[in-house]
Amino acid sequence: MRRELDNNRHNSVSICVKRLDCGTASSIAPMGPAAARNGDTAEMIYREFPGARRAKGMSGKSMQVAAWLTCLQFAFALYATFLLYFMSPSVDLLNPRPDITWVTQFAKIANLPFRSYGGRGPASIKLEQQASPMLSKPLVCETETITFEQKKSNDSKMIGMKSGLYNEIIEFQQRTRGCETIDELMNLPSTSSGRVKPKVTVVLNHFQRKTLCAQLDAMLDQTLPFHNIWVLAFGSPNEHSLRRIVETYNDSRISFVGSTYDFKYYGRFQMALQAEESDYVYMLDDDMIPGRKMLEILSHVAGTEKYHNAVLGSIGRVLPFRQKDYSFPSYRKPGSREAGIYIPDPAYNIIVDRMVQVDFLSSSWFLSADLVKTLFVETPFTFQTGEDLHLSYQLQKYRDAGSFVVPIDPNNKDTWGDSEHRLAQVSETTVIHSNIVKIRDEQWWRTLSRGYMTQWAAMHPQQCDVLFYAHSLSEVADLAPMILRFRATPGKKAYVVVTGGAHCPCEEAAVLLGWSPSNCHERRFKIFDLEVGSIHKAASESSIIQEIFASMKGLIRIHNPSLIFTVSDLDDKVRDALKVAASRGNTTLVQLPRASIKHALWIPDVKSASLRNWNKMKISINIITQSRPRSLQRLLNSITTAHFLGDTIDFSFNMDSKVDSETLNVVNDFVWPYGNKVVRRRIIQGGLIRAVSESWYPTSDDDYGLLLEDDIEVSPFFYMWLKYALLVYRYDPAVSLPELNAIALYTPRVVEVVKERPVWNATEFFKYSHPNMPYLHQLPCSWGSLFFPQRWREFYKYMGMRYTADAKKNPVQIPRSRTNGWQASWKKFLIDVMYLRGYVTLYPNFPNQTSFSTNHLEPGAHINATDNVLKHKREDFEVPLIYEDFWQHLPNQKLPPASKLPVLNLFNQAASLKGLKAAGAKLGQDVMQCERTQVVAVDQGTGEPVQCSTF
Repeated sequence: MRRELDNNRHNSVSICVKRLDCGTASSIAPMGPAAARNGDTAEMIYREFPGARRAKGMSGKSMQVAAWLTCLQFAFALYATFLLYFMSPSVDLLNPRPDITWVTQFAKIANLPFRSYGGRGPASIKLEQQASPMLSKPLVCETETITFEQKKSNDSKMIGMKSGLYNEIIEFQQRTRGCETIDELMNLPSTSSGRVKPKVTVVLNHFQRKTLCAQLDAMLDQTLPFHNIWVLAFGSPNEHSLRRIVETYNDSRISFVGSTYDFKYYGRFQMALQAEESDYVYMLDDDMIPGRKMLEILSHVAGTEKYHNAVLGSIGRVLPFRQKDYSFPSYRKPGSREAGIYIPDPAYNIIVDRMVQVDFLSSSWFLSADLVKTLFVETPFTFQTGEDLHLSYQLQKYRDAGSFVVPIDPNNKDTWGDSEHRLAQVSETTVIHSNIVKIRDEQWWRTLSRGYMTQWAAMHPQQCDVLFYAHSLSEVADLAPMILRFRATPGKKAYVVVTGGAHCPCEEAAVLLGWSPSNCHERRFKIFDLEVGSIHKAASESSIIQEIFASMKGLIRIHNPSLIFTVSDLDDKVRDALKVAASRGNTTLVQLPRASIKHALWIPDVKSASLRNWNKMKISINIITQSRPRSLQRLLNSITTAHFLGDTIDFSFNMDSKVDSETLNVVNDFVWPYGNKVVRRRIIQGGLIRAVSESWYPTSDDDYGLLLEDDIEVSPFFYMWLKYALLVYRYDPAVSLPELNAIALYTPRVVEVVKERPVWNATEFFKYSHPNMPYLHQLPCSWGSLFFPQRWREFYKYMGMRYTADAKKNPVQIPRSRTNGWQASWKKFLIDVMYLRGYVTLYPNFPNQTSFSTNHLEPGAHINATDNVLKHKREDFEVPLIYEDFWQHLPNQKLPPASKLPVLNLFNQAASLKGLKAAGAKLGQDVMQCERTQVVAVDQGTGEPVQCSTF
């Protein structure tokens, strides 16, 4: 009955509109009560008809009859319309007064101005304020005509390729995070399944499709009622008809928002920011008709612990994979597996029956109202397109939120978010236009360059050695030697990250590195432009730091670098951002002083696994001094000119009780900028043995102590040598060298432990392997040596067990060694323990015994002492210092593998590590009695002897 009445009403209104449309709206005078009572108006109306002009020859009587008939017809139409309106069930029966706003609707349809006929209503009514539905749905609703079947591919190769890629993605995600079916999702606990149902605001964006009624009917039929529906028409040629449809539905929850300006793709998200009263926002393109259970399903999934911080949808895309040539193709490259995949894709039989994570969603988005704000953290790359990718990118970057296509039950359309997929094929979409494809390709590559973790990146974890970060062009220039050296080293991967924008323009940075500016835009990994500040026209310092952190965090997740290299004078806040980002992964931040970079080009030759421990080791410098102020000052001057690679280094002075005031003044005036400065002075004179042995004790297994007496001078590269050797021989997981006791700065020129003290030349000795080959020697070095924590604890305990005031009572007597008679020497005890247990020291070996330290052979506790009968020649002990890049003189310009290091015994004779242990075991004079095939093993944390260990 309602449908028939609606049809009759439609016919009546159509007649009225048809009659009135014969003239222009402006030519029809407003009809007041007076005008309606005479025939002048009828004649005036008649004259305005075009036919009236052709009937000039008609008689006046005929014209009068025609005019009256027209008025009669018009009056009948008005009567019929009134009658149908009051008989319609849609009339508010509780209203005691008839509502005549239908007249306004009629006037609006006919494009007529309207005045009220009096009464209590306003004298004039604004048409845009009227929301009462006067027309039936069949009258205002339009539908898309679909006369074709769902497109299906018959290309078996493409079907297999796309299905294979989809299955590969699902298998990976199932293995790493789990992919639920629709039933499994609905069985998960959810905050949306309680007594209080979530409020969902639905945003329908329309331009010129004829699907609004279908969408509204679908939303009204949902098993979970919506809270609000906002119908948007921005710059739409169909705004008038879309508004009529909303008014026809006469539902206070459904609102219409129109604008003559086209806010394009981001307008709906800007509107969604206003959905503060809602828990969730559901945005739909005009070709999406959701099944009746979609709101219930989406709200339930969004309320689970696993997916509460996610954006959900029904259609998505996985971005391109890397090709064999290490470049990335266009996401629209035809026939390419690496171009990615559209999910679901009925043309290739790809149906989503399990939850699948994608790189971005299309056509529909369901997310918490709070997450919508994240879209506008950064200004989009462009407003022409790409809001879908920008949303997913921003959510991941700043909220760690993923984008997921929700599964369906293929046999139940109520669970489908896209119940009529053919709608997407009715008209051409903008994303296939070549100019739009180019923009979107550029957009997704820029997101990947700024840390967007795509599905390809998740499925194919990268491993690079270093990311170089430059915040300015001057930093690029200073880092350039290291960057180019890394990239030229076989087997190394090194990429450059520049801030971009006004801080460090990418194209200019590329030129400084000798690269083409096009490298900044090519879709391959080489240089990443963060574009910091360029997308925020008035970016604040805090927003820049936030951007740097978020982008670097993503790049670290994708590329897993061992190191992030930058300069030491980086802005503190930028440094903190990099430090926090690095801490999120297994990555070490290294800040090199600019002056040191060109001298540290040995770093690329160190294994990445070792480089990760760059900041793990802690080296302290410990000075033993006693009343030699000028010597001490010389040592301090040499230390301050060294390259410390940006490390934090503690510095200590250790003085006996009889130290003079001049030395104390030197100590007090010394400023150490690289760490803590500690000063120790004994109350009771202890002598050299206590001064040295008590100058340092390790705090951890990564704490190393460099002991320097005040008559020593060091090379500017001494610290680099120590750092390099530690990284290669101590922190390489593939290297096992537990026998290594220390690293020496000095290269000896004599065989110290035999009575004759013959001259010895390491360069000559190793000339058949390599003249500058470093070597392992059983002799400890007292003229500049870095001691290892485990071995020092062991030595400390051993000396405590074996120390006697009378050297003759020492039970260890090494055959042919003149050290047996040494008294009050800490080195004597260290030689003993190294001989008994087969320990060695690493020594440098350069031409003419050029070293990282030298001894000036000044009078002291041993040299020129009254009880020392030996004569010391200065040329036998004082060696030249290294003042050039030492690594260039090494075999193949790098430290050799540990297995290639030659070994010398205490007497400078070629040996093996096993042979050294055998000699110590044979002597049998250790603190524990062991077999001839065993040496004493100790607790590495305390140095306590615990057992005999077979070698």
